[in-house]
Amino acid sequence: MKKIIQTQNAPKAIGPYSQATETNGMLFISGQLPINPKTGEMPKDVKAQTKQSLENTKHILEAAGMTMENVVKATVLLHNIEDFAAMNEIYAEYFTENPPARAAYEVANLPKGALVEIESIAAK
Repeated sequence: MKKIIQTQNAPKAIGPYSQATETNGMLFISGQLPINPKTGEMPKDVKAQTKQSLENTKHILEAAGMTMENVVKATVLLHNIEDFAAMNEIYAEYFTENPPARAAYEVANLPKGALVEIESIAAK
């Protein structure tokens, strides 16, 4: 069985998918664009976008009764791989001890012209 996780503290899905689904103690969080759920706006630079994507992730985790400590795997999609160091600087603030496994890729384009999108998997 799967449980759908939704929160008003993260942006609503912009397609036919859920913010997250939980099954067997695992939480699968859809890619989080850096959209502010209150304003619908995105910050302009990659550092601020990374922060917003991770804040969205944090709120979804909280809605599932978890924290950033529960994240076991993350995938970071970057519009420009040259933004890797800037993204990493902010990312490190959210995963200070025992960081999750991670992959980071440059992609040709992201929805809504975002510079970063972050997908995560967490475990209880």
